[in-house]
Amino acid sequence: MNRILLASAFLLVSIPAAFADGIPSAPPATAVVRPAPKAPAPRLVEPHLHIARSNVVGHARVALTFDACMGQADERILSTLVRERIPATIFVTARWLKRNPAAVAVFLQNPDLFELENHGQNHIPAVNTPTLIYGIASAGSPQAVRQEVEGGAAAMVAAGIPAPHWFRGSTAKYDLSAIGEIRAMGYRIAGYSVNGDGGSLLGAVITEKRISSAKDGDVVLSHVNQPTHAAGEGVAKALVDLKAKGTEFVRLQDVEDTGDDKTTE
Repeated sequence: MNRILLASAFLLVSIPAAFADGIPSAPPATAVVRPAPKAPAPRLVEPHLHIARSNVVGHARVALTFDACMGQADERILSTLVRERIPATIFVTARWLKRNPAAVAVFLQNPDLFELENHGQNHIPAVNTPTLIYGIASAGSPQAVRQEVEGGAAAMVAAGIPAPHWFRGSTAKYDLSAIGEIRAMGYRIAGYSVNGDGGSLLGAVITEKRISSAKDGDVVLSHVNQPTHAAGEGVAKALVDLKAKGTEFVRLQDVEDTGDDKTTE
């Protein structure tokens, strides 16, 4: 009898709390954690730009524009422009200016060839909403976009370059609100109509083919800051190809233009 009483007492002590009073209690509630809804991706545009055509058969008018983002000057392209006396518009960042004083000197020594314009302070996409574009974080706010534009312009003036009138942001993509703000700052925004070198990532042959196919009124976008990329070889060859065809090369400052998405209106 004593053994039975002891066993009963042991069982009562050992019963889990969930079964107190002989009735199972409800298990503890588990909070359901749902991921926060993602903010909608901003609507981005990549504006086109055309210049006034010559409308002369066999005499196409083309504007060559080059981005100098970061890195070093591509002497293959720069030397061809100077040797062949081919005008071009160069969009420079503050970061590139700091690293390439010799190339800047060449630009300034040839004012009849080169128009220098604003590519921003730190090569940050001019987009008001936080997002990634080709893996690059956007400015993310109107204040940051303004800093990118104003910082680039200030670096140009400090380097002895005339105050810029055109702006082209990193990746050439924008949201519409940023376009409005940049235009309100007094800038025209430079789109393009021919992507010459695919961000300097294309091979020499396809780059030469793309640029050489430019037609009357086209604005060509290429890069002059990747001397180790094969694309630069293609750019240099295409410049000679176009000149041999009788192409008229102009800078953006020299001719009327039309850009979509209210980038030049």
